[in-house]
This record gives sequence, structure tokens and C-alpha cells, in this order.
Amino acid sequence: MANVSVAAEWQLLYNRYYRKPELYQMRWKHVDLARNKVAAAPFGGPLAVIRDDSKIVQLHGESALRKLRLFSSSGHLLADTVWRNPGGRLIGMSWTDDHTLVCIVQDGTVYRYDVHARLIEPNLSLGKECFESNVADCAFWGNGVVCITEANQLFCIADFKNPNAVKLADPGIIEPPRCMAVIEPQYTVSGNVEVLLGVGDGGEEEDAAVLAVEEDGVQRLGGEMLRGPLQKMVVSRDGKWLASFTHDGRLLVTTSDLTGVIIERECESALPPEQLAWCGMDAVLLYWEDMLLMMGPDGEPVTYLYDEPIILIPESDGVRILSNTSMEFLQRVPDSTVSIFTIGSTSPAALLYDALDHFDRRSAKADENLRLIKSSLPEAVEACVDAAGHEFDVLRQQTLLRAASYGQAFCSNFHRDRIQEMCKILRVLNAVRSLEIGIPLSIQQYKLLTPSVLIGRLINAHQHLLALRISEYLGMNQEVVIMHWACAKITASLAIPDTTLLEILLDKLKLCKSISYAAVAAHADKNGRRKLAALLVEHEPRSSKQVPLLLSIGEEDIALMKATECGDTDLVYLILFHIWQKRQPLEFFGTIQARQLARDLFITYARCYKHEFLKDFFLSTGQLQDVAFLLWKESWELEKNPMASKGSPLHGPRTKLIEKAQNLFAETKEHTFESKAAEEHAKLLRLQHELEVTTKQAIFVDSSISDTIRTCIVLGNHRAALKVKTEFKVSEKRWYWLKVFALATIKDWAALEKFSKEKKPPIGYRPFVEACIEADEKGEAIKYIPKLADPREKAESYARIGMAKEAADAASQAKDGELLGRLKLTFAQNAGASSIFDTLRDRLSFQGAS
Repeated sequence: MANVSVAAEWQLLYNRYYRKPELYQMRWKHVDLARNKVAAAPFGGPLAVIRDDSKIVQLHGESALRKLRLFSSSGHLLADTVWRNPGGRLIGMSWTDDHTLVCIVQDGTVYRYDVHARLIEPNLSLGKECFESNVADCAFWGNGVVCITEANQLFCIADFKNPNAVKLADPGIIEPPRCMAVIEPQYTVSGNVEVLLGVGDGGEEEDAAVLAVEEDGVQRLGGEMLRGPLQKMVVSRDGKWLASFTHDGRLLVTTSDLTGVIIERECESALPPEQLAWCGMDAVLLYWEDMLLMMGPDGEPVTYLYDEPIILIPESDGVRILSNTSMEFLQRVPDSTVSIFTIGSTSPAALLYDALDHFDRRSAKADENLRLIKSSLPEAVEACVDAAGHEFDVLRQQTLLRAASYGQAFCSNFHRDRIQEMCKILRVLNAVRSLEIGIPLSIQQYKLLTPSVLIGRLINAHQHLLALRISEYLGMNQEVVIMHWACAKITASLAIPDTTLLEILLDKLKLCKSISYAAVAAHADKNGRRKLAALLVEHEPRSSKQVPLLLSIGEEDIALMKATECGDTDLVYLILFHIWQKRQPLEFFGTIQARQLARDLFITYARCYKHEFLKDFFLSTGQLQDVAFLLWKESWELEKNPMASKGSPLHGPRTKLIEKAQNLFAETKEHTFESKAAEEHAKLLRLQHELEVTTKQAIFVDSSISDTIRTCIVLGNHRAALKVKTEFKVSEKRWYWLKVFALATIKDWAALEKFSKEKKPPIGYRPFVEACIEADEKGEAIKYIPKLADPREKAESYARIGMAKEAADAASQAKDGELLGRLKLTFAQNAGASSIFDTLRDRLSFQGAS
């Protein structure tokens, strides 16, 4: 009997069954669809209702001001707002994929509303041409719209997320088209939207055709196929088929490019239907004032009579039918349901369902049925599970799942998680289908929509508790739900004190460990609750998110403390630059002085780029020696200036900077050495500057004292060299070394010899020998080698200038066998010299043995 009652609700269209269960009795009151424009979102989305300003209607005690009202699919009022938008008559409205309501008025202005009837700024425009010639009609799809003006020009916004209005090709028609349809960009070859316009009146001037208009051209379709103009047309969801109603009362289904006819059927009326819609991919619905006609590829059409106006809402697997009092869903009956509930069905699934009934009545017939379908039991169980998923009636779902569970007990090779998965899906679907929520999703729609999108829609509708429970039940991330709830709570709780609201928020935010407290705090600050934002951000564990927000709410000191505690130098620099621009220098110095990391990073940066500011900082903190070092460094920077040459006046400022540094060093007892060094540096710099001016050669400044003396001697300015020696108290040994090598450099051997005879050199005569040998003047070296006191040095010097005999004589005086060995190696190529050294070494060895 159950099978009979279920199948009795079905209608047979050709070879397929269709059913039309009632989803809801509408909860709204005093809503007449005949007096209103209605926009319904797919996938069980909300309804937008506004009084149709193109109709003359009687006001039954209601305000003359129109209201835009948003309802759930069950008729529950979600929000409303008074329509005060300028721009002329409302031409059309539709929902985008993200549940934004798009309303287009006569002058081409596009108004957008969220699901809470709040106007989204800024408003969009279709352009100046639409404003001047007015919008006559529009066709929506997903996230786009095509509008036609009264001048028969087409304009398109392909995506409201990137709302750029584009003018399509000129269709070249004088009269407005009889109908318009859109093939979505994803189904066209070009990847751009294609607009189909039904034109022609059957007269001599213009033949009936369909114009396919794109951005770059117009194509004429139909040709001989059409025997007259089309009155209505609609494209299937996959963009492959076009259903149209002809001028002589025929339903014509063709390919979308009108190259082939699929169905051609006579209708009961030649009047064009008010609405034309696809029901899945197998049937087409035509609605006149009191009749809904469903036509398939063959067989008698199915007729439904209505005594009230209806709105057809196409879905992926059927059509929702909205009336003043109810919401119904017309769909093809799934094959699994047909196999179970068809009258007289003996399919395995039907027998399994029947076996459960016998089992409940404790009849032995249950075992008999199971034996009959034993080989097909897995298929029967799967059919029951699938049929349960397609049911809207909860009791029938439970019965079918019980039948599947009953069959699974006798089936060893059935996937046992299948029933659990279906139970999960049905619990979610039943929760959102409830009268209070009003989202009548079918299982096919749910799978296309995906759970994450469904949760997002629940969040946007402020159904946070249900969204949280579904997320938890399905094992999904709950952070998005809790975040949105927290932000919505802050927005809606202006009267609640900050501390009280903080406790409420923390109680829920702690449910998710990875929650971003900084994001919630940012929302609180945006809503003017700065104290609450400061309290919330204290709970943010990630400094990278915490610190920037503290800066934005004016808590620079706390931000600096947090950044220095975590040791993130990038964050510290971020705060330093922020405070630097915002505060006075002394206040800024006081802020960073107490934070060592911040102070060190500031000093490091300022040393490279902000010397003057760094000097101010050091002076404010009494670090005079650091100021002195900076001044000294600045003096060296001046030296790099290309103007600092040939007696440039820049040497004066350099000297003054060094003198200032010397004075600052003198202020502290710990920097006596630096003070003395700076003093001598300044004195040397002045002297070198004078030398450059005198000699007109830029070769003295920034050279050392030794180099300055050497350069003076090379230039023959012995008086200046003596002055440098005296001024800087150069020792005699150092003076001799410098003068010896300087004279050798200029090969002034006479002066060198004279210098060696002035008095006994304090450095001995070896430097004289070295200088001569390096200058490759062996003859000059011979003058000084005999004066060497150490016979070893004398022997080695003779060897270096190739005098083997003299080297041997000197080595014999030293009585050093090792020295003789080294000298032998030096003269290895000279056999005579080698024999001399061998003889001397043998003699030395014999003397040692005796």
C-alpha cells in the first residue's frame, strides 16, 4: 500500500516519471506574486520581492513607498528596506552566485544589496549610452548580465566581481526583439557571452531569424528552419539546447546554434506563455495564466492547473514552483525511487523494501524475499540508500535507510560506510530544509554546491549556530564560522560594554586554537570600539599580526614592547619608522632608550642614513664619545667627495669636524687616547693640506706620517720632512728607515752615502744594504756590506749580490756550518763556489771534532 500511495503522486511523461512534492507552506502574508517582481536565487536561495512599478495596482492600506523585501524559500522575512533609488523604473533584478542582489533601473544604474537588504557601495553604471537611451530589457546569468537599450544596442557586464560594462556588436535591427536569451561564456567557443535575439515579423521587410550577437560580430541563425518569429526562448543549463515558442503555438527544441531540430510539438494555445523553463534536461515547462504544461520529447504532455500566479525557478535537477501560498519542487523521479515504488515492481530494491515491511510485521515472508534477491542484494541496498538521498520526506528517508541497513546485515561485500555517509548528508540537508532556515536543497544540488559554500551561505544569513554545528559534524574548519560570528556580534552589540562583550567573544573564540584575534580586533576598531580592539589583540599569539594592529589603534608603546619581546627585527623597524614619523624627536628618543633592541636597531639604521638625527640622539642621552666618533666618520666621508683635492676648501671643514670630535673626546677621561689621536689627526691634515698647496700636488692628504715624510724626501723637500719628524716626534730609528728607502727610491746614492756618514746610524747599515739591493745597485751595496757588524749578515749580503769568495770569508768568521750549507745552495750552479763552501764546512767539522 505504501508503494501505491507514493507512486500515485507521480505523473508519467513519455517514459519517465515526474513528481511535484510540496516543500513549504509559505510563511509570508499578503504577498501577491501578480503585483510584484520576484527574483529567486538558485540552490534553494533567498527570494527578493518588490512591487512591480510597471503595473497599475491597488494599494490595500499599504504605503505608497515601495519596499524591497527579502525572504527565505519558506517565506520567512530575512530583511527589508524602502526603495528610494533614483534612475527610473526597475527593469530587472537577480541574485549572483555569492547571493548579492543586483537591480538594474532604466538609466543603466546597477544597485546591489546583500542578503540583509543593505545597499552595497559604490553603485555601478552600464555607461553613458545606456543612461541616454534607457535600458529596455535585461537577461541575467550567474555573475553577469546583458542589457538591451531602447535603441536596440547591447551592453554586457560579464562578471560583477570585475564590473566593466562592454558594448557588444550592433545587431542592426530597428524594432525591438521579440525575445532574448543568453548563452553563458563558459559554453561558447569564443569564451565570451553570446546573446540570442528573436527578430522578425514574418512580413516582406524582415524574415524571422535568431541573431547571435557577440562582442566582435553578429551571426544570423535559423534560416529555413524557422517558419515565423519566436515569441519566447530559453537556453538549457549546459548551453547545448534552445527551447523556444513559435508564433503559431509550437514548442521548438533545437541545438543552441539552431542547426538541428530535436523536438517540435504543437501546444494547446497559440498565445505565448508567460514563462518558459527547462525542467532538468528532459522536459520543458510552459506557463500560462492558470496552466502549467510540461512537455517531453514524445507522448502526451502533463498539465498542472493553478488558481494563483506562480514563478518558475529552474534548478540543476528540476524546477521550484513558487506560488502565493506554497513552494513546490517539480523533478524527474530518480531511477532508484522508481525501481522501489513503481506499482507492481519486482526489482531487488522493491523486494528488499517489502522485506523490511514483513520483518516489522514479524512475517516469514521477509526471509523469503531476501532469498529471492540474495545475488542482487548489494544493488538493492545501494538503490535504497540512493532513493533515501533523493527524498524530502524525513519518515520516508528513515524507512529507506532502515531497509538498506536491514539488507546490509545479510550482505558481506557492500561498502559499509555508504549508509553512514548518506546519513550524514541527510542530517545536513534536513537541518537546512527546516522551516526556520528555508534552504530546500536536493542531494544533487548539495553536491554541486559543496558543503563549504553552503556553510558560507549560512554564515552570510547569520545562521552561525547551524553553520558551526554542520562544520563540526562534517569535520570541517570552524574558524571561518567563529570569525564571522565574532565580527557580526561586535557590529550588533553597540550597547554592550567592552569588558562584557570581550568575555562573550573569548568564550567562543577559544573553541578554535588557530583563530585570528587580530582580525576580530581589526573589525572592532573599524566599528569604533578601540578599547575592545586593544583588549582582543592582547590574546593574539602571533606578533606578526598583533603588532601592526596595535599600531593602527594607536598603541605604539605596547606594540614596541611586543615586537622587542619576540625579537623580530622587521617588526621593530616597522614600529620605529611609525613612531619616528609621528612623535617629536625627544619623545621618540625617550621611547627607544628603554628598549635595548629598538635602540640598537635605530642606531644601526641611523649610522647609515641619518647621521644628524643620530647625533641628536647621542647628545640627548649624554653619549658624547659616540657623537665624536660620528663627527670623525663624517670627516672621512668628506674625503670621498671628488672636490676634496688640490687644496680644496673642503679640507677646512674636515679639520673643524675632527677638532670638534677631539673636544668631545676630551670631555671624558676614558677617551684620552682618542682625544690625542684626533688632535694629531687634525694637525697632520693641516700640515698635509699646506704641503699640497705648496707643491701643487694632491698626494699628501690622508696619507700616514711615514708616507708623508717619505713623499717629502722623494720630492726633495728635506726641510718639510724634518718638520713633520719634529712635529710628530718621529723616532731616530724610524726617521733613518724612511730616509734610507726614500733616497734609494730616487737613486740619490751620493745623498745616501753622505747620510750614512753623518753619524753612526741607530739602525745599523743593513737597511742601507737592503735599499741598494732592492734598487738592483750592487756597486752601492758593496760600500755598506763591510760596515756590517754581524758576519752572518755580511755573508748573506755578499751572497745576495753574487760574491761567493767574500761570502765564504765572512761565513768562515761566523764559524756556522748551517750558514755554509745555505750559502752552498745559493751558489749551487757555481761548481767552484760550491767546492769552496764544502772545504770550509769540512774544515769547520774537523776543528769541531778535534
